[in-house]
Amino acid sequence: MIGRITGILLEKNPPAITVDVQGLGYEVDVPMSTFYNLPATGERVSLHTHLIVREDGHFLYGFASEGERAAFRQLLKISGIGARTALSVLSGMSVNELAQAVTLQEAGRLTKVPGIGKKTAERLLLELRDKLPKSLAVGGVKVGPGETAPDAASDILNALLALGYNEREAVSAMKTMSPDTPVADGIRQALKLLSKN
Repeated sequence: MIGRITGILLEKNPPAITVDVQGLGYEVDVPMSTFYNLPATGERVSLHTHLIVREDGHFLYGFASEGERAAFRQLLKISGIGARTALSVLSGMSVNELAQAVTLQEAGRLTKVPGIGKKTAERLLLELRDKLPKSLAVGGVKVGPGETAPDAASDILNALLALGYNEREAVSAMKTMSPDTPVADGIRQALKLLSKN
C-alpha cells in the first residue's frame, strides 16, 4: 500500500495531477478540495494516498489531510459507492460539512453533489453515522482524538428528537446557535425557539 507521496508537482489536470518522485511520475486523482490547495507546478507537494488495485489497473488517490483520506475510505465501504463517487462527494463539500450533514441527517446537502440522488444520500447518512473521524469539527464543536465527549450538536439534536420534535424542526432551531454552545444551553435555546412557533 502506498500511504503517502512526496515529490515535485509536474502537472495539474483536474481531478488528476502528476507528482515526480525521484524521476518516477505518479498519476494521482484528488478531490477538488485538495486540488484548490495545491502549490504551483514545479513546487514540492506531499499527499496522503489511497491505492486501489483492480483488474484494469492501479489507481492512486491523494488527499491534503488525513481526515479527507479517512472520509474517502469510509465512503468506499458503502455498497454502490465507488472511488469516482467518493471523490465527487469530497469535491462537493468539505469533510467537516460532510460530517455535519451526517450528524444532522441532512440528505438535502448530499443531493447537491453531482451523481448523488435521494436514495444514495439517505444510504450515505445511515451508513456514515458514527463512522467519520472523531477529530472533525461537527457543528463547530471540536472533539479531539482520545476524548470521549460526544459531539454537542448530535446531543442537542437527539435531545430534541426525544422530546417529540421532528428532525426538520430540530435542525431548523439548531441553525441559529453559535458553534461553541454547550449542550444544556443549546437545548434551552432550541426549546425557547420552538415554543414560539
